[in-house]
Amino acid sequence: MQVPFLDLRAGYRELRAEIDAAILAVLDRGAYILGPEVEAFEAEFAAYCETGHAVGVANGLDALRLALLALGVEPGDEVIVPANTFIATWLAVSQCGATPIPVEPAEGSHTLDPQRIEAAIGPRTRVILPVHLYGHPAELEPILAIAERHGLKVLEDAAQAHGARYRGRRIGGHGDAAAWSFYPGKNLGALGDAGAVTTDHPELAERLRVLRNYGSREKYFNEALGYNSRLDPVQAAVLRVKLRHLDAWNERRRAIARRYLELPAIAALARPQAPADSESVWHLFVVRHPERNALQARLAEAGIATLIHYPLPPHRQQAYTHLGLAASAFPVANRLAAEVLSLPLGPQMTEEQVGAVERAFT
Repeated sequence: MQVPFLDLRAGYRELRAEIDAAILAVLDRGAYILGPEVEAFEAEFAAYCETGHAVGVANGLDALRLALLALGVEPGDEVIVPANTFIATWLAVSQCGATPIPVEPAEGSHTLDPQRIEAAIGPRTRVILPVHLYGHPAELEPILAIAERHGLKVLEDAAQAHGARYRGRRIGGHGDAAAWSFYPGKNLGALGDAGAVTTDHPELAERLRVLRNYGSREKYFNEALGYNSRLDPVQAAVLRVKLRHLDAWNERRRAIARRYLELPAIAALARPQAPADSESVWHLFVVRHPERNALQARLAEAGIATLIHYPLPPHRQQAYTHLGLAASAFPVANRLAAEVLSLPLGPQMTEEQVGAVERAFT
């Protein structure tokens, strides 16, 4: 049996009737930029995330970038970022003219290590940007406390954490804002690029609405140097459908993760640990193995597709050679890049597919 890493077509087929009807309704309405469909999704997603506001944008990278700009990040500023993350977290900082200041992850969680943050704070630091990696919430309480002591903002990169909870509350409003990606492979995925920012601060939400729309509140009157980064109504319609099923799909992910964890061979592999008082949504099921490439090859021979999230940390990417960071500067991030492997996990996995993964480890 061939087990795909994630079958996006199966998700569409499960909801085909609802998705097709929602898309056709948008086409029939004739409002193809922003409009009532986007506003409805923003209201529903804000309520789901237990926040006051959601602002839809074109993609997850724009969500991060525009949120940083709305928080006042300017050229010459610095932003604390994880050394272990997808490069978009860093790119958003750079696109604001600011400098990403990497901090090592904690070995146990793979997320930003709160104990290392204060040593990286300098006079130009403006924001701390933790990532809720793999669907596991970062350790927010100490991060928020550090930010308060130093007068810093906190922007959460929640691109992998749709529906996750930290200390009983949904991810989305613990910090000053949270940036979301709805890339098709996310727990809440569109049929193309899409993103949003959630926040409890009305002034911040209004700045985001201006920035995403050419710096304009009123057509042809521009108060800021804005951007064209608006959530597409067709994608908003798809997201509204999928949002109604998100909790059930996340529970399917948890059930598969529990089955994997019951296998001694998988349980013996090092795995990231979410905070004890949090609820993960298992965007990815990541294990560590000292001979990761050999394990990946063995699983491929058994028909099991896997991926590596992520094979090269940002500080070693060619795009960031200008920062002058030594390849060996972040040993924890380097070890993770050399050892992590993501197993198949998705809400549409069949019993036969899950069983095939289990048999590959028995």
